[in-house]
Amino acid sequence: MAVLGSGSSNGGCSLLHAAGLGYGASLALDLPVKVRLLDKSPKKELVDPDGLLAAVIEAWSNSSLPLPDYELFWSVKSKVPPRQGLKSSAAVSVAAIRALCAATDTELDNSQIVDLSAAAQLAAGVSLTGSYDDSWAAVEGGWKLVDINAQDARSGVLLESKGPSSDDWNVLLILRGDREERPAIDDFTYHQQAFSQALSALQEGKDLVALTWNGRGVVGALNDPEGRRMTNDAFVNGARAAGMSGSGPAIVIFAPAISKPTLERLSKWYERFGDVEVIKTTVINAVFEESDE
Repeated sequence: MAVLGSGSSNGGCSLLHAAGLGYGASLALDLPVKVRLLDKSPKKELVDPDGLLAAVIEAWSNSSLPLPDYELFWSVKSKVPPRQGLKSSAAVSVAAIRALCAATDTELDNSQIVDLSAAAQLAAGVSLTGSYDDSWAAVEGGWKLVDINAQDARSGVLLESKGPSSDDWNVLLILRGDREERPAIDDFTYHQQAFSQALSALQEGKDLVALTWNGRGVVGALNDPEGRRMTNDAFVNGARAAGMSGSGPAIVIFAPAISKPTLERLSKWYERFGDVEVIKTTVINAVFEESDE
């Protein structure tokens, strides 16, 4: 069995859910994904219930990009908890597109990868909006504020940031089980005030404030009172920011890296819930080229 090409990416969390206002932003987190393209079926059975990887191939072909003239197989290793709102679909699609690039000696810039990823996610039915913001985070790190109605991924970028420093913040992920169903876009309509607050915070460079406001909007859209209580618990125990990510149900918490007691207190608090898993991770900061000025 030969590896024809491999690609990597990472998961992330929401700073602004794109279904709220038509603008979205996601922050990259250290949740690695690696996808390999193989010439034979791997021993470990591939689990792809939404047909995302088939949708990646379809999006690739629809863009008139080259494919090998024999059957292809996939291998996926992902640290992104699926169906939790932590951008697993965007991460897998981006890594798969990079594997196809490696296998076919195709060069794509990051905006083209994001466009293909969005097309695949929409075709597979795993995204309400195309998740352009999620795919940008998977490709480059940091976060980008994007207009989901723009003509393409590159023109849709309105703001970008390296994100909160990975040296300054600990990130806790509170996993509450797989998402049972995906909400409709209309569910977000009645909570635009919270999403507007998140958008304003991003425009002011206050990304962690945006995470908290966005989480409040998502909790309302999902009608998840338990999620609201668990998010509020984070602040009682010393968190500086907390909010539900994506379309839930995972909760993302930021605590100062300098305060180990705060991290321990938060971890112990959520570990007391029998059906909850706590994961510690960090931000992946974007690397911007220095200007010549």
